[in-house]
Amino acid sequence: MSRYFTEDHEWIDVDGDIGTVGISDYAQGQLGDIVFVEVPEDGRRIAKGDEAAVVESVKAASDVYSPVSGTVLEGNAALTDEPALVNSDPEGEGWFFKITLSDTAELEELMDEIAYEAFVAKL
Repeated sequence: MSRYFTEDHEWIDVDGDIGTVGISDYAQGQLGDIVFVEVPEDGRRIAKGDEAAVVESVKAASDVYSPVSGTVLEGNAALTDEPALVNSDPEGEGWFFKITLSDTAELEELMDEIAYEAFVAKL
């Protein structure tokens, strides 16, 4: 499994042609306490860069963009009842949605973990 990041602080874990998407620890830290999450519906087709989910914190509301194009397999229903999972485990149980990738070549435009750490260090 490989993990990639966007400059908008989304991550995607890829296993074959299935990706799991969430926001980075840096992003949840910037948002503060998460109070609401809206995940995309199963079966929704999303293009790379489209607004896919919404996250609201005590500080702000923010869109979560899809790092790749594809079809949503599943939204994380656990976030409806417990949006704070994004704070407690942003890169694990706090994932937002799973997606079937329609073009794996789009991954080449994303950062790996080392490049993302360097990107965040400059912020």
